[in-house]
Amino acid sequence: MRETFLPFSPPLIGEEEIAEVVDTLRTDWITTGPKVKRFEEEFRQYVGAPAALALNSCTAALHVALAALGVGPGDTVITTPLTFCSSVHVIEHTGARPLMADVSPDTLNIDPARVEEAVESVIKSGGRVRALLPVHLYGHPCDMGALMALARDHRLAVVEDAAHALPASHEGRTVGSFASHYGDVPVFTCFSFYATKNLTTAEGGMLTGPQALVDEARVWSLHGMSRDAWNRYGEKGSWYYEVVRAGFKYNMTDIQAALGLHQLRKLDSFQRRRAEIVSRYDEAFSRIEELTLPGRRPEVGHAWHLYVVRLKLERLTITREQFIEELKERRIGTSVHFIPVHTHPYYRDKYGYRPEDFPVAYGEFRRMVSLPLNPRMSDRDVEDVIEAVSDVVGKFRR
Repeated sequence: MRETFLPFSPPLIGEEEIAEVVDTLRTDWITTGPKVKRFEEEFRQYVGAPAALALNSCTAALHVALAALGVGPGDTVITTPLTFCSSVHVIEHTGARPLMADVSPDTLNIDPARVEEAVESVIKSGGRVRALLPVHLYGHPCDMGALMALARDHRLAVVEDAAHALPASHEGRTVGSFASHYGDVPVFTCFSFYATKNLTTAEGGMLTGPQALVDEARVWSLHGMSRDAWNRYGEKGSWYYEVVRAGFKYNMTDIQAALGLHQLRKLDSFQRRRAEIVSRYDEAFSRIEELTLPGRRPEVGHAWHLYVVRLKLERLTITREQFIEELKERRIGTSVHFIPVHTHPYYRDKYGYRPEDFPVAYGEFRRMVSLPLNPRMSDRDVEDVIEAVSDVVGKFRR
């Protein structure tokens, strides 16, 4: 057994990031300034997007994307119940109605067939669907071909929640670049740089999409002002500005961007290490019949933000909760991603959802466990996880 506890997902920050932050603190700009602009441009180039906007979270990116599209009261936005609550909260914040559609059993991403049913049900009831908000869960992209076809047929916008999906791809197209490939469909992509993500700025996010829509989102992101601080207080700036939207306070700082600049340069090496760990997990856990391994489809490039196994509880004498506690006793940190949104009191009470309304999402949630997966892990750490999981399954196998 390990002598120390293995954290579930700590960040990996190097001396380069620390030095860049210190350099920022010694300059005249610590809020939104030149390093944010550099980070936006380098990120835009990395994912192949037409334009990029750095923000203080993925939640902010989702919110300003919907605002820039004009989503509001009377509109419906279709999303998944198997996500973090912020994916659905942002729809509520606009005054629109979030309508959930169940997920596919293999990837746990939103099921295009269920999305089509949801769209048709809204249309038949005289309602108006404005957008789809798919979530690329765990780093496995959704079936974007099917979703984009639906969006085109029904003249919908698409706002991708790519909090887990950097870097990922679908049919050779990088997540974040779809706006370059589907000119007839408005597409935004929203990334997270939270502390546990594949690239971190401690807190932070990025929005990519068509230039005109990103320009509109930029205005929404800082109080609806026509000029940000960099354009007002820089050498060639002007003090004058106008408020043209009832906007938000969602800007990223140069301190955060300082981290992001170096994290982005390291991202490919981080991903190689993640892939090595996944390969070792797959090799070991494929021999354990009591586990269902993460689903993946051949047309995707997986970001491997999370490695989620599902317990075959009928073959075990313990519950999922007990399984997690047994791993904790063996000093292995875990988590669960996610408690389905429709089971939380706010959405349950407001919309009358029952757990069984989305049987795939709810059923799979009850047997899932997220195992440690991050580039800080040593080979010994990986083997400790494998040994702990194998030991628990062996001890409680029916």
